[in-house]
Amino acid sequence: MDTTTTAQDHILIIEDDERLAALTREYLEGNGFQVSVEHDGTNGVERILSLRPDLVILDLMLPGEDGLSICRRVRHQYPGPILMLTARTDDMDQVLGLEMGADDYVPKPVPPRVLLARMRALMRRAEGVENPTTEVRLEFRDLVVDSSTREAWLEGERIDLTSAEFDLLWLLASNAGRVLTREEIFSALRGIKYDGQDRSIDVRVSRIRPKIGDDPHHPQRIKTVRSKGYLFVKEI
Repeated sequence: MDTTTTAQDHILIIEDDERLAALTREYLEGNGFQVSVEHDGTNGVERILSLRPDLVILDLMLPGEDGLSICRRVRHQYPGPILMLTARTDDMDQVLGLEMGADDYVPKPVPPRVLLARMRALMRRAEGVENPTTEVRLEFRDLVVDSSTREAWLEGERIDLTSAEFDLLWLLASNAGRVLTREEIFSALRGIKYDGQDRSIDVRVSRIRPKIGDDPHHPQRIKTVRSKGYLFVKEI
């Protein structure tokens, strides 16, 4: 049994497949988590907001209300990580999930150890222990990014960022002036190799740009470097 997880780590599983939910719950409890389960999407939003778990495992296809809708409705009220599961392989499902604010997206069936690893990576990032740096506050004229509070401000106004969006913004900003490849970004943020197909980083960059005052069509602050990755510009 892995003892790196504390009893305070509370996971909410929203999954209508009762057998799968039970097996996942048993495995996670065996690894030190406290686990709650909800089978009906109709109750998903209320359970997330009332329980305030450390992480939500959210199935895409649910009775009553689907995972995309639940994610969209809670995203501005629930700051914790949301890991979305689906049996479908359509890339658009992944893009939609990320656009609704999911922090990660895993196709089913997923090996329990892989699920656990992805969960822990999300929780470490949410706790702010990924990508340590001596700097905690970065300032770029009207944009301020603070890793100690995991917040960013544009012209003095707080920017509404998901946990995953903040992680990516901080990674890019703390490497301002240097091109980060997609391989480097995936390794830093997700702890896995880039497979050349995953579009989650591109989706998040497209969501971050307007939030930090960047023109999505002619970006000046986060530039796309063709066939390489992204560059956060120090001065614009």
